[in-house]
Amino acid sequence: MGKLYLIPCPLGDNDPAEVLPRSVLELIPRLNVFVVEEIRTARRFLSKAGLKGHIDSLEFHELNEHTTAAGVEALLPLLDISDVGLISEAGLPAVADPGASLVALCHRNGIEVVPLVGPSSLMLALMASGLDGQSFAFRGYLPAKTDERRTALKAVERQSAQQHQSEIFIETPYRNDSLFADMTEILSPTTRICVAADLTLPTQFIRTDTAERWKRAKDFTIGKRPCVFIILA
Repeated sequence: MGKLYLIPCPLGDNDPAEVLPRSVLELIPRLNVFVVEEIRTARRFLSKAGLKGHIDSLEFHELNEHTTAAGVEALLPLLDISDVGLISEAGLPAVADPGASLVALCHRNGIEVVPLVGPSSLMLALMASGLDGQSFAFRGYLPAKTDERRTALKAVERQSAQQHQSEIFIETPYRNDSLFADMTEILSPTTRICVAADLTLPTQFIRTDTAERWKRAKDFTIGKRPCVFIILA
């Protein structure tokens, strides 16, 4: 019986050696079978991670938001004969990621799951935010529709105030600025907002300020880049 290795990857297009420990980079070449969110980007990551010239000898299977429960079940026999690496599009697999379904299936079938060390945009943002790191919650994605998103933001803000809890969420990059505009518009002026974009990249931006002060920065835009948002009421 094989093991399922949860392989982290960079949060952007930087050198894997900048953010992954040597132990992870040494393990990757020992694997021949990978379950990935998107084959093209996984091949590019593995090539940079030291497998350049060997990519065509590897076996890839996709697991993404379109994979059915039966499709996930069909991946289980891979572990009957070999170790398997699970790779997300960015950062840690199985956190806000479809790979969680395969991890859960492995636990139900007594298959060992091995998490490996790598960058987490959520924890990096929380570390750098100056907000409450003792009590926090990850909310994932808020609703896409404006009215529903604004309602959700107010509910999250109330929860933050009641629990004195940092609330972490993410957004599809092309909606970053719409979400940020809603936050500065409807959240309490004293609620603190952290914007953490392009973490670990040369273009990294991290800033925490009150909603009132953010609202004054009229020319500020996040743009279409990976971003983590944190609020504390």
